[in-house]
Amino acid sequence: MKLLGCCLETEVPILVYEFISHGTLHEHIHKKRTSLSFELRMKIAAEAAGALAHLHSSISTPIIHRDVKAVNILLDDKYTAKVSDFGASRLVSSGEAGIQTVVLGTFGYLDPEYMQSNQLTEKSDVYSFGVLLAELLTSKGAVSKDRCLASIFVASMKEDCLNQVLDDEIVNEGNIETVKNVAKLAGRCLRVKGEERPTMREVAMELEGMIMTKHPWGSADHYFPEETEHLLGSPNTSKDYSVNVDGGGGPGTASWSSICDMSMSSYADGR
Repeated sequence: MKLLGCCLETEVPILVYEFISHGTLHEHIHKKRTSLSFELRMKIAAEAAGALAHLHSSISTPIIHRDVKAVNILLDDKYTAKVSDFGASRLVSSGEAGIQTVVLGTFGYLDPEYMQSNQLTEKSDVYSFGVLLAELLTSKGAVSKDRCLASIFVASMKEDCLNQVLDDEIVNEGNIETVKNVAKLAGRCLRVKGEERPTMREVAMELEGMIMTKHPWGSADHYFPEETEHLLGSPNTSKDYSVNVDGGGGPGTASWSSICDMSMSSYADGR
């Protein structure tokens, strides 16, 4: 969001931001403020991913947002995605792999590895973004009837019944191959082990690539009103991670359901 100014004539200074005419992504997905086509959902996802990639890898002191969720994705009059609410964000010092800190964020979006270890990394934002992608594909809440959407979504992919959880309107649009590719990307973001998740830069580039494949005549600037190159940075600003793209974790990896159930129990107990 653009900061337009600051009012100092009040006892508590007031920040003035640009007017966001279309509210939050959460309102459109869950309160049906507007029916979002799959193409528009892809655009919003790609723009949000590009903004997070910029925070992670294109500025001198990287920032971990720590509360990526549909409520914090705002939409302007052109449905351009704006990442907001940096109250829980943390700066990452140069060469620092992670931050030992008290767990903050919104349950349902929280990285299970972060919840277990209190070790915050950039991959925690990636997990939260994976939940956001699952929301965009299913129009279901991050937590429903004491069950995590992440757990339901990953299980549906493993059991080859993804169509049962997808939003019917998206399925009826006939973009099933692209939908499956987005679902696979979401599944990689939702891996229990952070080291097996892609970086936000990789996520943003994959989403942009899917859009370009769907509309090869278009340019990235058509879908990224803000300069895509500026958001993602130059190639030499990215960080290298080992990413397993073939499937789930290896021996000893906890199951998704057990992680989700354990997290729900810990959350309820206040731990």
